Amino acid sequence: HSQDAAAPTADEGLADDLGKGGLARKARDNLAAIRIVQALAVENRVATPEERKQLTRYVGWGALKGVFDPANAQWAKVRTELQGLLSDAQWRAARASVLNAHYTSKPVIDGMYAGLARLGVTRGRILEPAVGIGHFFGGMPTKLRNASELFGIELDPLTQQIAAALYPKAKIRQSGFQDAAIPGEFFDVAVGNPPFGSEPIVDAERSPYSGFSIHNYFFAKSIDKLRPGGVLMMVVSH
Repeated sequence: HSQDAAAPTADEGLADDLGKGGLARKARDNLAAIRIVQALAVENRVATPEERKQLTRYVGWGALKGVFDPANAQWAKVRTELQGLLSDAQWRAARASVLNAHYTSKPVIDGMYAGLARLGVTRGRILEPAVGIGHFFGGMPTKLRNASELFGIELDPLTQQIAAALYPKAKIRQSGFQDAAIPGEFFDVAVGNPPFGSEPIVDAERSPYSGFSIHNYFFAKSIDKLRPGGVLMMVVSH
């Protein structure tokens, strides 16, 4: 299947210089990735290898809050360019994403998969509840990826589009984690780097953990959706 073949393989892995570079470089990379994902949608095609490389350089706006501050003259050019690329709804979502946008480095991802391997994880249904653009999928060992079903959830629409373009074989939903209806005890593994905010998250299911801080909510719901004997492997704030 040509679309499946277009997904980056774990053999390619994640570039060692992922996330490197100054803020101006990160802003340029973000804008380039947005143009690519929009072109893919208009032209109804999958990304070329060169485009995939550029898409993986998208880091979101967490470190670039000044772009959304009209009084910040330093970012006026990027702000104008970004506003020209995004719809009003996308702009609002991107601005809101700065609160919990975060980045996980390759050595951390590699270490977490080494930990999963030591715990005997070789296959299964794998959930990344705050998938971002999918670095935990890109950094997954080849054998584990080939033997598994990958599921991701991402709140920001643009980030979800980039993740879906990079990993078309994964099921990546655009949603808040609190709004994602998932059967209990469905997953074998939950992996990732959840948001570290303290704002409360309330869900429509009125789960026992509805109202927990966003950090604790992600842990509690992920555990709730793991089968007995399933494994949680996540970055923690403490």
